[in-house]
Amino acid sequence: MSIDYLKRILTAKVYDVARETPLELAGGLSERLNNSVLLKCEDLQPVFSFKLRGAYNRMAQLSAEQLARGVIAASAGNHAQGVALAARRLGCRAVIVMPVTTPQVKIDAVRALGGEVVLSGESYSDAAAAADERQAREQLTFVHPFDDPDVIAGQGTIGMEILRQHPGPIHAIFVAIGGGGLASGIAAYVKQVRPDIRVIGVQTTDSDAMARSIASGRRVELHDVGLFSDGTAVKKVGEETFRLCRALLDGVVLVDTDAICAAIKDVFTDTRSILEPAGALSVAGLKAYVERERLHGETLVAVASGANMNFDRLRFVSERAEIGERREAVFAVTIPEERGSFRRFCEAVGPRNVTEFNYRIADAQQAHVFVGIQTSRPGEAAQIAQAFGEAGFQALDLTDDELGKLHLRHMVGGHSPLAKNELLYSFEFPERPGALMRFLSSMSPNWNISLFHYRNHGADYGKILVGIQVPAGEKKMFREFLATLGYPHRDETQHPAYRLFLGAHAIIR
Repeated sequence: MSIDYLKRILTAKVYDVARETPLELAGGLSERLNNSVLLKCEDLQPVFSFKLRGAYNRMAQLSAEQLARGVIAASAGNHAQGVALAARRLGCRAVIVMPVTTPQVKIDAVRALGGEVVLSGESYSDAAAAADERQAREQLTFVHPFDDPDVIAGQGTIGMEILRQHPGPIHAIFVAIGGGGLASGIAAYVKQVRPDIRVIGVQTTDSDAMARSIASGRRVELHDVGLFSDGTAVKKVGEETFRLCRALLDGVVLVDTDAICAAIKDVFTDTRSILEPAGALSVAGLKAYVERERLHGETLVAVASGANMNFDRLRFVSERAEIGERREAVFAVTIPEERGSFRRFCEAVGPRNVTEFNYRIADAQQAHVFVGIQTSRPGEAAQIAQAFGEAGFQALDLTDDELGKLHLRHMVGGHSPLAKNELLYSFEFPERPGALMRFLSSMSPNWNISLFHYRNHGADYGKILVGIQVPAGEKKMFREFLATLGYPHRDETQHPAYRLFLGAHAIIR
């Protein structure tokens, strides 16, 4: 590696627009992992991402003539904001080509900074091809998001700050990799100044171009990339970043979507900051590395690289975080369609907290239940499955099944010819461990439960929807039962959506 990178980083012109971000202890995560975990909070930059460092450092080197013509960039969002902010500070035009998959929050932010947004393609690589064509046509200066020495040097100032802020021992620094500019810059500085510190790259399992390239000894282009971590969705890494990462990185850790969601929750719990998927990638990699290496008592740094989270993704993140942390196991359980089955099912679950419960009567002999159960340690899902088996229930573990987690959990139900004399009621009950099981146990065996839906949303009160088959002559007895049950409830039997999608086929008037 040329010593030139050390000089470039030390003289980088980033602090006209960027701030030196804090290196903060993640107390809760540190305690859980038995290591000191420090977060380099690049989400606190003016554009909520580290990308303005490299963008501004590159553009500050341009001549007056180049600035007069303007610049163009391709970006999934964060580099775009950095270029737009730098252009506003330097007084030049900025055209930003972004993939059509870019979250709206990033598109709006670029426009707010004065950037001219052009949407093209489904990934960074597609957008880059469109930007190349327009750059040549309009004689604009292309500001590369990662494969440029000045951009790499700008990102490398993060490594400089980390070592200045924590001069003590550091076992490893974890850095997200898309095209490789951030990892290259940090490694270029750290390996010159403190070569004993490991620099570990982190990628998603479905956007692992750098990991594959390093393994094969040449740049590998992916046919397509996963888009959940849109900030690192790069099909082909840079030529210079590949050279640096191949020479300087101590390894690349791969993580999946669930692990990223869990990392987002971890950082929120410790800091109350909500990182975007690419921003939490380093934390997910750090956790995976600690588990793999059985590490304890070390100081570890994760670069929290960005917080441009699309608000609409939070629901998905919330759903998947517990599974990613192995705090939720998901099962499809088959139980006999007979009285007392629910009670035996509750006994098999035991004192564990139920996070989700979906059921719709569909067969006269068997009931198929989709259930999520909160777990407290790795391997507990197998123990739960064994408990179901010992209770005589067949259980299919869906914890690692993408179809089940993403789609099937929302599709349990529908019209049922067996749901005769069905009444539909919604109930509320105080949300605490065991509350759902107590509710199920309190249901009278005189009437059959034909529909059940519950999902823990972290509120003070749980809400469930129950279908109960009550013969016409027992309605008065059922009302008396509701009065003694003691839970707030509402009759939803005439709800038009229920009649349309779940109840008996009827004309809605």
